[in-house]
Amino acid sequence: MPYVDGFVVPVPKAKLDAYRKLARKAGKIWIEHGALEFHECVADDVQVGKRTSFPRSVKLKPDETVMFSWIVFKSRKDRDRVNAKVISDPRLCDSMTMEAMPFDGKRMIYGGFKSLVDL
Repeated sequence: MPYVDGFVVPVPKAKLDAYRKLARKAGKIWIEHGALEFHECVADDVQVGKRTSFPRSVKLKPDETVMFSWIVFKSRKDRDRVNAKVISDPRLCDSMTMEAMPFDGKRMIYGGFKSLVDL
């Protein structure tokens, strides 16, 4: 069963094009190093819930939108190998500092997930 890294990220609407540009670049590098799939999705029908929701999870501000993203790998071992290569790839080093990212990395939610059901 595949392994998935998932992300929820608040992105300022004014920086959405910069985020898209970085995501395209990063996605190509992840795929080049062995990821099976790379997905970046922008909120379209995402309401603020009474107790919890995507907007609440990242403390979304009025001038921001939510990104829901995931990367698919063959296995957790393969994820660890691929991510180590991506993190050290010189094409991304300048883009991965908190100052350079087009979003607030402190409010990003991420984690690794084992597949439970694949159809």
